[in-house]
Amino acid sequence: MLRFGQHLIKPSMVFLKTELSFALVNRKPVVPGHVLVCPLRPVERFRDLCPEEVADLFRTAQRVGNVVEKHFCGTSLTISIQDGPEAGQTVKHVHVHVLPRRAGDFRRNDDVYEELQRHDKEDSSDKWRTEEEMATEAEILKKYFGEN
Repeated sequence: MLRFGQHLIKPSMVFLKTELSFALVNRKPVVPGHVLVCPLRPVERFRDLCPEEVADLFRTAQRVGNVVEKHFCGTSLTISIQDGPEAGQTVKHVHVHVLPRRAGDFRRNDDVYEELQRHDKEDSSDKWRTEEEMATEAEILKKYFGEN
């Protein structure tokens, strides 16, 4: 199990693990393919990461972005970090949101940021995907990363 703030993440939800980071599927994605990339060390704020962790986190986010954009037929990516409570961070563990985007997926392009703020605050489990759905998606994404 990996720690993600106050949550324990089952290995079946993780589709990539590097020396310093891991990528997992999202229990309540804003768009199909919305995933998270996190440092292995549970650090609350971006400023608290060491330079090696920052480099690995962003290398991993880049690799993951390439995969989810391709797999989910996106044409662009939104990559976002909500760093601190006033920025909308609800899990006290640095994480990068990686969202494959398509033309017209939101009425106004920047609505994605409002949706990110809202989706983390609505923590009703009836809106979550099942563990089976998430494990299936993680298995599919794992195949893109042969060394995993």
